[in-house]
Amino acid sequence: MGLLLFGSFLALMFLGVPVAIAIALASMIILMHEGIPLMLIAQRMFSGTDSFPLVAIPFFILAGDIMAKGQVSARLVDFADALLGFVKGGLSIVAVLAGMFFAAISGSGAATTAAIGSTLVPELKRKGYNEACSASLIAAAGTIGVVIPPSVPMILYAVMAQESVSRLFLNGFLPGLIMSIVLIVIAVRQACARNYPRGAQFSGRNILRTFFHAVWGLITPIIILGGIFSGFFTPTEAAVVAVNYALFASLVIYRDMSLKDIYTIMCRSIMTTGVIMFIIATSSIMSWVLANYGIPSMIAEAVLNVSTNLYVILFLVTLVILLTGIFVETASALIILTPVFLPLIRQLEVSLIHFGLIMVMGLAIGMITPPVAINLYVASSITGLSIERITRSIIPYMLGLLFVLWLVVYLPLFLPVLL
Repeated sequence: MGLLLFGSFLALMFLGVPVAIAIALASMIILMHEGIPLMLIAQRMFSGTDSFPLVAIPFFILAGDIMAKGQVSARLVDFADALLGFVKGGLSIVAVLAGMFFAAISGSGAATTAAIGSTLVPELKRKGYNEACSASLIAAAGTIGVVIPPSVPMILYAVMAQESVSRLFLNGFLPGLIMSIVLIVIAVRQACARNYPRGAQFSGRNILRTFFHAVWGLITPIIILGGIFSGFFTPTEAAVVAVNYALFASLVIYRDMSLKDIYTIMCRSIMTTGVIMFIIATSSIMSWVLANYGIPSMIAEAVLNVSTNLYVILFLVTLVILLTGIFVETASALIILTPVFLPLIRQLEVSLIHFGLIMVMGLAIGMITPPVAINLYVASSITGLSIERITRSIIPYMLGLLFVLWLVVYLPLFLPVLL
């Protein structure tokens, strides 16, 4: 039964059928084969999306889109530039720092790439930075957007694994910080090798000026994450607060957006949300099929027959996650893989929070790995460069992120205090 399910799904994907439709049709084939009433499809699609934590997804998407469209991202970049722009190749460091700042607001890799790229790319080009390398760095920095909370993929995983969103968010900070440090080290080495120019001289007055301009953006993650971790509101309520705050900052404080702009942004956010929620709805049918026929348990037994060594199994599982992220979009891959691997992970007695970080980080690397590399496509549309040119330049950053991923896979096994 598992062979029929996954075989039909892969065949439909190979034919170019959209992921959500391929999931639904593959599940329907199993239901029809077993003579199960197709009314189950509507029931499962409704129950799959009937979840309070999932309400956070459209609101975090909308908050990120509003912040990206307005002047918040530009002011964050200015503040980061004032802090470290004086270093050789300082704009490369600014790109990563700005990615970190915006990651703590948006929850989306593509939104982080678009917001930082649209602001920094013209300046990088003007100062003589290699355009392909700059675009690849911004795309790589965009992956931090789904690791540093808030994070849409983390919410999806937490709902499917029935884990705490807050705990998953809390454990995302350290991996996100390490990713940023590794990207900065690689960027600085490239800057020295290419003799990139230094920015403006260090100025305390400039730092204070840009800080006061950026303060409304800087306190956004403090409000969102501080409220969640203090228990003042839930992640879903935090997402609503984030939208209201983003609207207040853009319409009242910065006044860089009109009601027409808000309408356009809301339409785009609705389309993005619709795609994600439709995938969740159809995936709930596949989840029922998987659970009903015990397919995840069969997969767990098959893997354990290959090896019972925890480190070997995690290596194999992580490879599957990386390969899936290359060919399947992040949300889709996460929704497909989570119910498949959870029984195995529980059997290995690995923390579900730890595994959630592995899933999110592994699939985040897929955002910069062609053919399905959304961050590369965003960077390409901003710079006008071909995907091929950006892909060649992103290899050092990809290797650095892979190094961080393997640290996250194995280090918490030796130092559980990290979780």
